[in-house]
Amino acid sequence: MNKVYITASGTFLPNAPVSNEEMEHMLGTINGNPSRRKSVFLRKNGIKSRYYAIDKTQKTTHKAYEMAASAIRNCLDQSGISEKEIGFLSTGTTQSDLPVPGFASMVHGESGLGRCGISSHQSVCASGLMAVKSAFMQVQSGETKNAISCAAELSSRMFKSDRFLHQAFVTEGAEIPLETEFLRWMLSDGAGALLLQDSPSPGGLSLEVEWIDLQSYANTYEVCMYTGARKAADGSIAETWLDCGSVSEADREGMINLRQDMHLVENIVKLGVDRFFELTDSGRIDPKNIDWLLCHYSSHHFKPQIVDLLRKGGLEIEEEKWFTTLYDKGNMGSASIFVTIDELLRSGKLREGQQILCMVPESGRFITGFMALKVVSGKPKVSSGELQQAIKAPDIHITGSPVQEWLVRQLTTTWFDFERSLQEVPLVRKIYNGTLTLEEYRRLLVNLRQQVIDGSQWIARAASHVSMEHFPVRSSFIRHASDEHRDYQLLEKNYLQCGGREEDILTGNKNIGSEALSAFMFHRASQPDPFDLLGGMFIIEGLGNRVAGKWGRAIQQQLQLNDDQVSFFIYHESSDSNENHFERFEKAIQSDLLTKQIAEKIVKTAKVVARLYTMQLEEIDHF
Repeated sequence: MNKVYITASGTFLPNAPVSNEEMEHMLGTINGNPSRRKSVFLRKNGIKSRYYAIDKTQKTTHKAYEMAASAIRNCLDQSGISEKEIGFLSTGTTQSDLPVPGFASMVHGESGLGRCGISSHQSVCASGLMAVKSAFMQVQSGETKNAISCAAELSSRMFKSDRFLHQAFVTEGAEIPLETEFLRWMLSDGAGALLLQDSPSPGGLSLEVEWIDLQSYANTYEVCMYTGARKAADGSIAETWLDCGSVSEADREGMINLRQDMHLVENIVKLGVDRFFELTDSGRIDPKNIDWLLCHYSSHHFKPQIVDLLRKGGLEIEEEKWFTTLYDKGNMGSASIFVTIDELLRSGKLREGQQILCMVPESGRFITGFMALKVVSGKPKVSSGELQQAIKAPDIHITGSPVQEWLVRQLTTTWFDFERSLQEVPLVRKIYNGTLTLEEYRRLLVNLRQQVIDGSQWIARAASHVSMEHFPVRSSFIRHASDEHRDYQLLEKNYLQCGGREEDILTGNKNIGSEALSAFMFHRASQPDPFDLLGGMFIIEGLGNRVAGKWGRAIQQQLQLNDDQVSFFIYHESSDSNENHFERFEKAIQSDLLTKQIAEKIVKTAKVVARLYTMQLEEIDHF
């Protein structure tokens, strides 16, 4: 059986967020009277804003299947595959736009996906997790390599005031029944999508789906959340809306309203926690290993109850591990878990190896849903063996003259001495042995920045001192200075993304080694035709080409950082390659300017720069 990974996610939230104060303006008042219960329900559910796929005239702006298709497009935009590569589509919703055909057919037709297998899942909140499990099993079994799972809800159109105009209780001047009004102030609209594949994304973090558990309790409990029916006193379904003489009759009786049996709904917490304990006792859940709990509690009212029951059972999930989008995105039923996963994936908070537990209870006729995810990285890893290998000297292409051959031999020897001295630097040793801390990494960035910012300046100064007879070399120096200008900006961004303060890095001083290195480079750059600086470029660009990428990947793995936290190091592995910056160095030494005397000066400058660069790393924080 294949392993299965969530490699990309997407969300679609219609229109602008709607605040608590705006809700009734959007949904409308009943008989022109503001709700007396709204404030109570809003206080209990804790939701501050949500999204509606209707406008202020109560016209639908997006159908549910259109929102699902938009979420799919947003998801695929984050991936490296096209719509035509999807082999399977599974969907979930509480109520589709059309009774027939299935929701998956409507989403498929709107999505732009090619011909593929489909499955529709209709329930309440758990239908989204049902759809994920369907896609999971397709990839796990090898039926397809790429599957999309999505869910969408459009609850607002079920609660707009126009829907109640002809119902008996409204025409008699009564309020909406409690079992419907409760939901009116709790549910909202939106869609989410997940891409499931048989291998992790090579570009970053993915979520390995370890298992999905869904259990129905309909054999024990009567219907709790429903529409299209009238319940008898004993809880049985007395009549459905299709049994009425007409749709108008069903409407007058309020049978098409979405309802919640307020006497039964509290069972949702008990059943969810009981199943949590069962999964813990069976060994599938280890509460100590949970890094993130994505619990889809439909209202804040239920969270303290969940926490209390877990605690009574000897389990406690720390508050900082709970992750939810309920309070600012609303309760989107089956789509909520998709939106929550998407937001967590984009939050920058995930680290490789972390464990995520998703908990999705449903009150339709009571279902519990759990999904275990593990954060994994598909990026190539730097093994300890690779990091410990001697770093090869940069390749230098020459035309074969004796002076060029002598220069290459001398520079290669200088490089080996430089590489050995680097490995003796305490901070560098920590990168190699995996003990570098985040604070030490931030200090490294601060110390490097003060010298890096001088890089483009001394190269530009060197260009200004190159005589016109060597115009091609002068032009090469100028282009190089332009490229170097972006380096310190990348470094600053990495520092800020790692939690550093902007004022600290912008006002930092050069350490002792950086002072010596910058002073030497500016001194040499101020001499007539300072071609010996090619030796400094050999060391510094070689460091970027041969060393920076390995350091960056090692730091990223050790500290579980994102790309935008180590891009200064990773970028140099390609930007300082032979095909870019180093090509300019090669053209210079292949030109007529290279004499034995200049070659000797290049070697000496390379040795000085190698020693001073090492000193810069040795003197971290010594200002």
